[in-house]
Amino acid sequence: MKKNIIVGISDYQVARSPHILITYALGSCVGTAVFDKENRIGGLSHILLHDSTLFQNTEVKKYADTAIPAMVSKLLAYGAKKENLVAYIAGGAQTLIKPAALYYEIGNSNIQAVRQALQKLSIPILAEEVGGFAGRTMSLDLESLQINIKTVKC
Repeated sequence: MKKNIIVGISDYQVARSPHILITYALGSCVGTAVFDKENRIGGLSHILLHDSTLFQNTEVKKYADTAIPAMVSKLLAYGAKKENLVAYIAGGAQTLIKPAALYYEIGNSNIQAVRQALQKLSIPILAEEVGGFAGRTMSLDLESLQINIKTVKC
């Protein structure tokens, strides 16, 4: 039976077909879908910040540099094949006006860190919908392998 699996802020979830992974409220955060299109196993991460080394108390799922490798390890444990993994990213917007520079930097830093983490793991990004001024909702349907992005005006 197909079900929606919600991915909260600073979290990731891994599932198999026919389930749908979905995350809401991607402002400056970056949603990162990584999936094995052949075996229909995937993960979705809601990255809050880019670099865990800037903080003393780190939650692995919160940062691009720790969440993405951890999620990929879990995907491989679920039976995904490394050579089949591909990614899609969304988010990293500047959703608040003041202080504009701060929110631009957070979103942009998150985008760059996600790209770098995926590159380190040799996972190609098929497509991305990043930046701008609008929040997004992102979902990955593991049955159809469809990525759906809904944009919300802020």
